[in-house]
Amino acid sequence: MSPTIAVYGAYGHTGRFVIAQLRKRGLTPRLCGRDAAKLQTLADAYPDLDRRQAAIDAPHQLDRMLEGCAAVINCAGPFLDTAAPVLEAALRAGLPYLDLCAEQGAALDLVAGYDRQVRDAGLIAIPAMAFFGGLADLLATAAFGDWPQADAIETAVALDRWHPTMGTRLTGQRNQRPRLVIANSELALLPLPAATRDWTFPAPFGTQPTLALPFSEIASYARHLRCTRADSYMNLTAVQDVRDPDTPVPSAVDADGLSAQRYAVEVRVHRQGRTRSASAQGRDIYAVSAPLIVEALVRILDGRSHATGVVAPGQAFDATDFLSALPDLTWTLAAAE
Repeated sequence: MSPTIAVYGAYGHTGRFVIAQLRKRGLTPRLCGRDAAKLQTLADAYPDLDRRQAAIDAPHQLDRMLEGCAAVINCAGPFLDTAAPVLEAALRAGLPYLDLCAEQGAALDLVAGYDRQVRDAGLIAIPAMAFFGGLADLLATAAFGDWPQADAIETAVALDRWHPTMGTRLTGQRNQRPRLVIANSELALLPLPAATRDWTFPAPFGTQPTLALPFSEIASYARHLRCTRADSYMNLTAVQDVRDPDTPVPSAVDADGLSAQRYAVEVRVHRQGRTRSASAQGRDIYAVSAPLIVEALVRILDGRSHATGVVAPGQAFDATDFLSALPDLTWTLAAAE
């Protein structure tokens, strides 16, 4: 019998991709969430799957949700509200925890509040195991290679469009914490007004105007990559889309539910006048989060993770091997210049 994986927020846009990916990998999703009506609608589409409704402020419901499971994947944002209660339930059940958060604050809160408990329990928790956070951290770790530290990490994201989900919009409204970068080897407030600069991405994006806009990758870098400075940028096309209240939600263009959106992520690591870079390209930032988080889960379950506590992806896995295992991701690693 295949392991059962609790998927909290299973009826959300990304949650549905996670369900499909779990089934593809031979795992059994359990459909979980706060909204009973949405859960019922989803369950109608998956009559063979178990479902459990659980309010975020009801520990006994969360405990029942995890009964008989091998792990929990939290897809329910805003993660500033859901991450800690679901992780606490995972701790009580003795289970690995993974989530998709893009919020720096949610990831940092898990580190500050739960790292010791998770380590003492011999468990692993990986926040931000998704397009925002996890992908950049794996790229940065691969680019670091054998360097013990770096002068700077620069990360840039280009999207040809960003049609945000309702969950993205709700998270943006809920997340009012100031954004952070790394400066002088410590987390620091993003200088305002946010800087702009041109960034030359791999084809087909080319040179794009970008805005300093850090996400949860900064929290991941701070866990394990020693650097004096880390900054993140996003192309203005994407920023304008997500800030426009009239931008539509994503629309599927194929039977798998993917949108036509294209993305590129590039990480440059600088040390003593030399630069190493790693980049990735693909389609649909929401859809790609599913193979990222499920690949991480599979490696935890089969013993290929090598960390305990609240950790970043690059701490837990061999970054180059992990990235190379993702069939829908094209990625490259450039030698130092």
